[in-house]
Amino acid sequence: MGNNVVHFVCFETTLDKDEFIQRWGEYHRSANSDANVTLQQCEKDHAIKYLAQHRCREGGLRFIFSKETNKSRIRRTVITAEQAGGYVILQSARTTETTLNESKIFAFFTSPLIDLNLCRQIDVPAKLNIYEAYYENCSYAYILEFFVKNKYASKLLEEMKKYNPAEIGIYKEFALSTVQSF
Repeated sequence: MGNNVVHFVCFETTLDKDEFIQRWGEYHRSANSDANVTLQQCEKDHAIKYLAQHRCREGGLRFIFSKETNKSRIRRTVITAEQAGGYVILQSARTTETTLNESKIFAFFTSPLIDLNLCRQIDVPAKLNIYEAYYENCSYAYILEFFVKNKYASKLLEEMKKYNPAEIGIYKEFALSTVQSF
């Protein structure tokens, strides 16, 4: 997998997908930060979490999320952003995006002591990508990304909760290509 690093940026807001995308378009980001990004959302605890995965070569992303001047009449709602950091790919079982009948389950682990082999052997049909913290200041030691059919998502979620991740959720991805006019 070479020197590829995946940067994860987490957002939390009460905005729906369309409003969030409009706000996303109002922000400055560093050059090419949208060139190879997957954005997904998870509804959780009266808020919506968005997760952006930026794929680039080592040192290739300088992600800056700063507000432009107010050009929109959209209601102003707080969007909290957290850069989880850059991660190397330890295992890549799936490189394509999800289909309509699939979801992603992300499990975020702060402890490097998690037994990854147990996670690989979960008895639910899924493809697993494993990301390991590349930088010392990353928010998580590991991020696990499962690609699973929607009918198995709840079962996989329950299985993964046994491993006590810092955070876990079912995410639906959506394309930014439809809003690339910014």
